[in-house]
Amino acid sequence: MKLHKPLILASASPRRQEILTLAGLEFSVRPADTEWAPEGLSPYDRVRALARSKAAQVAANHPNSLVLGSDTMVVLDETALGKPKSGEDAVNMLLSMQGRTHRVMTGVWIIETNETGNAVKEEGFTDVAEVDFYGFTAAEAAEYVATGEPMDKAGAYGIQGKGMRFVKGIRGDFFTVMGLPGGRLLRFFEEFLKKPQI
Repeated sequence: MKLHKPLILASASPRRQEILTLAGLEFSVRPADTEWAPEGLSPYDRVRALARSKAAQVAANHPNSLVLGSDTMVVLDETALGKPKSGEDAVNMLLSMQGRTHRVMTGVWIIETNETGNAVKEEGFTDVAEVDFYGFTAAEAAEYVATGEPMDKAGAYGIQGKGMRFVKGIRGDFFTVMGLPGGRLLRFFEEFLKKPQI
């Protein structure tokens, strides 16, 4: 897909960069420094609001661009599981999901700016996948946490890495769980580009 303006990814995530590359999109990386969402939002709305806040922060400094913000959240029984604060926290997080189904939500927000840096178009969506985990022991969880892989990941696991050992099944887009729903994003971009500026 050819974009009419430079695409900027407002995230330092190597997984999102990998997905955009697989999707055939050329982009540069300018991570947002902070993220913010109003209190009281459901996880579904909150993850999109966080994506929007990242995109808005970067868009403010990049005229004549398309800025993509994204955020991923693991949700168990309506409780959002963020990145673990410690190894013990990671083990406990994994054990809370063992033998159960959780949802992974990835929010996406795109902002188009003009030559003066003002936003002329913006829109986003939230994509949801359900993930079933096998049953496993605390020792198995601790062994995985010892690899260091889960420490920078929401829900304390990476489906595209060693965390695959826990995954029994998935309903939805694998890439949503990884951090960015590539197929839906490409189709969303096509429609976004057709819409008039505000």
